[in-house]
Amino acid sequence: MKLRAAKGEDPEINLTSLIDVVFLLLIFFMVSTTFERQASLKIDLPEASAEARPQETPERLELVIDPEGRIYLNDSQLVDSGAATIRAALEEVAGDSRDLPIVLRADAQTPHHFVVTVMDVTGQLGFTRLSIATQRLDGE
Repeated sequence: MKLRAAKGEDPEINLTSLIDVVFLLLIFFMVSTTFERQASLKIDLPEASAEARPQETPERLELVIDPEGRIYLNDSQLVDSGAATIRAALEEVAGDSRDLPIVLRADAQTPHHFVVTVMDVTGQLGFTRLSIATQRLDGE
């Protein structure tokens, strides 16, 4: 019994489907890429250090939000926590000066949407100097 050796054929690789997949991946990554957006509201992030630095305190607006969502502007409680109320109070206190620094103090248990509402209203009114207050941990 004589077996013939199979004719050796060169294997072919079909690149068409590979190229299609690469192009689809390229299109997917181009579409899903997020582009950098310029923020219209500048936020001063707090810095923590072991030593206290004396600072001159300029005139500023202080917004305090307690755990129940009540908002206080310069130690005066606002009627409610709605955006229209916050807008009216800020316009009344600040007048036309939009360069006043705003310090936002929120309790750790404050619902997040109250903080976002305050930040949104300050940005819409044109305030660009917003600081979020923190406290230094003891023992560091």
